[in-house]
Amino acid sequence: MAPERSQPEIGFRPIEPGDKPFLCQLYASTREEEMAATPWSKEEKKRFLDFQFEAQYKFYAEQFPHGDFQIILLDGKPAGRLYIDRRADEIRLVDIALLPRHRRKGLGGRLMTGVLEEGRQAGKPVRIHVEHNNPAMRLYKRLGFRQIDTNGVYHLMEWDAAAG
Repeated sequence: MAPERSQPEIGFRPIEPGDKPFLCQLYASTREEEMAATPWSKEEKKRFLDFQFEAQYKFYAEQFPHGDFQIILLDGKPAGRLYIDRRADEIRLVDIALLPRHRRKGLGGRLMTGVLEEGRQAGKPVRIHVEHNNPAMRLYKRLGFRQIDTNGVYHLMEWDAAAG
């Protein structure tokens, strides 16, 4: 009998046009807490979240035309998204999100360790904008990210390959 794996296998694949419904659902899941506090109907919330998703999707495509937009796979099944823009002077983590059932289980740390290793090997800092109240902020700080700038509700966090 084969031993049981303790952690699912992580894989990636490029985003395809048919992934938009999954990505929209994933986006909505990142706003659940916020939406729970609004008095809107289910339909109003869905329209709002669909609109916001489309705006974000378009923004990322326009602002990061050379970005690497990936679906995170766990044992071959879509579990999240990882958007990275590899620049000459940095690795910019544009966005990372996991479905709720995969959060707070160490997967984000595993994914980030891989990104940081890429930064270490390339000798480049890894940077990400993070909302100040994002629960993942604890993970980023634990991994050695430090705040280098702020812009409204977002902090620009940096992990320095030389210091890390």
